[in-house]
Order: sequence, then C-alpha cells, then structure tokens
Amino acid sequence: MFEIGNSLREARLRQALDFPQIEQATKIRSKYLRALEEEHFEVLPAQTYVKGFLRTYAEFLGLDGELYVDEFNSRYVRGEVEDEAPLAPHGGGGGWGRAQSPMATSAVLVVLGIIGVVTALVIVAWRFGAEEQPRVPLLSSAVTRSPAKKRAAPAPLARLVATAAPGKNAFLAVYRGSRVGKPIYEGTLEGGQSRRFVGGKLWVYVFAPANLRLKLNGRPVVVPGQGTGARRWLLVTPQRVTLASRPT
Repeated sequence: MFEIGNSLREARLRQALDFPQIEQATKIRSKYLRALEEEHFEVLPAQTYVKGFLRTYAEFLGLDGELYVDEFNSRYVRGEVEDEAPLAPHGGGGGWGRAQSPMATSAVLVVLGIIGVVTALVIVAWRFGAEEQPRVPLLSSAVTRSPAKKRAAPAPLARLVATAAPGKNAFLAVYRGSRVGKPIYEGTLEGGQSRRFVGGKLWVYVFAPANLRLKLNGRPVVVPGQGTGARRWLLVTPQRVTLASRPT
C-alpha cells in the first residue's frame, strides 16, 4: 500500500511541472489533477473518471498507471452489498405468532380504511382525467438521438530514457514543449547512469552524443548527429528522434 496523492505530487515536483502544463498535455483539467494529488476523489464525476485520470496522469509522469488504479480499487471501491438475512418464521417462541391486541387491530382497520378511500379517489380522478384529455398519437419508435459527446483521447506522449554508455559521460539539457525557458533537467550522466523524461515534445541539447544511448517508448533508437565532442540539438516526439536546428 502506498499514498496515491503524495507519490503523484512528488513525481510532478521532481520534474518541475505545474498543473497548466500537464492539463495541456493530458487534457485533464487542473482541478481534477489537484484532486487526485489530494485524494479528494469525490470531486470527480464518477469512479470511471477517477480510474481513467489516475492511469493517464501516472503514465504521463513516467509511473505505472495500472498500479495506481489497482491501489485505488483496493482502498476505495466497495464490493457488492450482501443480501440481508431472511426474517424469522412465524410461530415458535418469537413474537411473530402472537395475537394482536384489540387496540392494534382497530388501528390496522382504520389505516386500511383510509388506504381504500384514497385508492378509490385516485381511480375516479384518473378515469375522469382520461376522458377529458385528448389522446396523443404515439411517437415513432425510431427516435432520433443526438450523438453522445466523445471525450477527446489524451495526446500521445514521448517517453525517453537516456543512458550514458559504460565508461562514458554525456551532458544533457532537456526542455519540455519548447527549448525556451528553464530546462526540466540539466546535468551530466556518468557511465551507465539513466534518466527518464516524459512529454508531448522534448528538446534535448547533448554534448558528445556518441556517448549516449536512447530508448523511445521502450524501443532503442539511434542517436542522430554522433561524433566525439559534437554538440547537437535533438527533437523528440512520440514517433521519432531527429536532429533539430540550432536556436537563433
């Protein structure tokens, strides 16, 4: 068991992400992202939304989405209510078989009489109403229904794993969405060290790309522009890694 909200928040802060950035990439509103981190699941419309948003948000942060859904199910989803036990039979030592007192019998008769009068009035009113109101022709069974609005599917994400070759070092500066502004990571990977980055589009400035190994969405990819001592800008999308022009 682990804290769903705290682990999501820690993963987001490690990547220096704010809610507007994540909302733009995942199409999940910021107030729902905040509710997931605070475990205020009642803010979301239904459990189906909670599970879908949990899976999408966790995977965007590079986490195992199914693990978070399983944790939510184990802690918050209740099983079906068991059938109630049958009532005890009449007779025997219990009170179900005892004769009613005269006062109780009179009260029952009064209640039954009132029910009978009310039922008769309802029937009379219904008959008169049916005679006065003209009959409305039945509508065609083929009723045209407006198409249900489909929720837009989350935008595809690039999940990049960068690893320094054994015995080699590689300097990286990684930007999410645009290469303008503060990088989400800047540092040197030493031999065998790896870092994971997730985003709709990533810009990577790398020194000595020959010393770098990349995996995109679980598949090894060739690092373009290799050459000892070379400095390259790479553009990473969910489909491929390509050389990018130098910023002007």
